[in-house]
Amino acid sequence: MAYQTENTPADPRHSSRLGLRQRFYVVEVLVGLALTSQHFFVNMWRHTLKVVFRSKSARGAVTIQYPDERRPYSPRLRSLHRLVRCMMCETVCPAHCIYIVATEHPNPEIEKVPERFDIDLGKCVFCGFCVEACPEDAIRMDTGILEFAAYDRASMVYTKDTLLALEPAGADGAPTSPVPIPPSRRPA
Repeated sequence: MAYQTENTPADPRHSSRLGLRQRFYVVEVLVGLALTSQHFFVNMWRHTLKVVFRSKSARGAVTIQYPDERRPYSPRLRSLHRLVRCMMCETVCPAHCIYIVATEHPNPEIEKVPERFDIDLGKCVFCGFCVEACPEDAIRMDTGILEFAAYDRASMVYTKDTLLALEPAGADGAPTSPVPIPPSRRPA
C-alpha cells in the first residue's frame, strides 16, 4: 500500500473533500436547535396547561424538589450496605474496599466472626458482587440510603457497628434508618 499524503482517503471510492455545508455543520446545528426547541415548547405548553388551566390530563416535564420531595426508587436499587455477617465478600470485591479482621468465636460450632469489618464507600463501585458472593445473605444493599457524602476520605469508611445499625428500606424504597452522619459533618 502506498504512503498516504495530506487528506487522501485510503479507499479511492470515498471522497475526502467536504462541501461547504458539511464543513460548517450548519444543517446539523439547525436540526439540533429545532429538536431542542420542540421539546422546550411542548413542555412549556404542557406546564402552562397544568398550572394555569388546572388540566389534570396534561403531563409535562417532571421536576422533583429533591431534599423535600423524594422520587420513588425501584426495590432493586443498590444503596448503602447493611451487614449481618459474612466472610466471603472481601475476596470477591473488585474495588478492594472491604476490610475484614477475623477472630475465633467462643462457641466452637461457629468458625470465625469479624472482629473488624469496614467498607470504604469512597472506593466502593456498588457492583453488588459482595451481596451475590455471600451464601448466608449476610451483606445487603437494601437500606435505600443514597446520601452519604463526607468532607474527608476517613469519614467514608463505615465500620461494623455503623453497618449493623442500618435497617432495610420500606416498601416504597424510602430509608427506615437514619442517614449515618460522619463525625466531620456533625455540627459542633
